[in-house]
Amino acid sequence: MEGALESLSFEDWVTHVFDHDVTDPQWYFEPDAPFWAAPAGLTLAHMTRLFEDPRAYLSTYDDERLNQGFWYLVSNAGSNHMFALTDTSAPLAARIRCVESFAPLFRELFAARCSTHLSHLSPLEVNPLNGACYMWWDIIPFTGAPHDPEHRELDAAALSVMETILSLASVACQESALHGLGHWCSSYPDRVGAIIDHALARAHGRPPALTAYAQSARRGCVL
Repeated sequence: MEGALESLSFEDWVTHVFDHDVTDPQWYFEPDAPFWAAPAGLTLAHMTRLFEDPRAYLSTYDDERLNQGFWYLVSNAGSNHMFALTDTSAPLAARIRCVESFAPLFRELFAARCSTHLSHLSPLEVNPLNGACYMWWDIIPFTGAPHDPEHRELDAAALSVMETILSLASVACQESALHGLGHWCSSYPDRVGAIIDHALARAHGRPPALTAYAQSARRGCVL
């Protein structure tokens, strides 16, 4: 299949995802753009390695390139990478580990590089990387499926990661977690409610607008 990348080394894969000029429309919408078509196992391995130690591999990229790369990586409008999370041809343990690797990605990269403004209130991003951070749980083709027994362990991992991200000192990361929890509220209302209530109970110095957003997320009212 022309343009299909069925196997790349980890280093070449990172280049494929992030090493592009920032354009509008993005490079991956070009008709002849190469696209990732590797097996789920390799996709999970590359993503997990990157997310578990993002500073080791992404420090040379500016925020605009990172933002563009993450949109390509996470949204199925850009690529099919994240469908590997629910691809049963890959071991469940590998899929869970990949979901869990979101936590160090947010802690080591987004918390360090995103600005402190609230994306749900800002029509323009002060820092372009905030866009991918805020929209992560919205654009990812993965959501709660409590009635699917094979999905529940993945769901539990995702909710635990959102809880971890919500505990970070970064306003941008907290907002991202709340955005995700708001979308998962309809699937897991009790768990989402408990996570947000716990966060609100120990909140000190959180911007009032973020507290209001947390209360909206607890009701599933997020965009």
